Amino acid sequence: MRFILTPGQTHDSTQAQALMNGYDYDRVLADKSYDADEILQFIAEQGAEAVIPPRANRKEQREYDTHWYKERHLVECFINKIKHYRRIFSRFEKLAKRYLGFLSFAGALIWLR
Repeated sequence: MRFILTPGQTHDSTQAQALMNGYDYDRVLADKSYDADEILQFIAEQGAEAVIPPRANRKEQREYDTHWYKERHLVECFINKIKHYRRIFSRFEKLAKRYLGFLSFAGALIWLR
């Protein structure tokens, strides 16, 4: 499990490659916001399949495995479970390092259940 904190105005997709580095995977499941040519190329270079639906404004729509995309609900459920920890959703920590530490701790607790 890996978390990267970014400022609120930074788009999540800017950290996609950093999150994937160092992992061995066959597929990458993500939502439409990660449908960028750089990300898709990076996934292909790793020899993995991109299970990312294309954006509606993409000129050339591409295919993706809808069966595997249904498994993305596990990520949404995980995010929902993290929000049960008051310290995370309220962001009591002033320092990002401490917040990230507690976020990692809560993620490990959920993973170990």
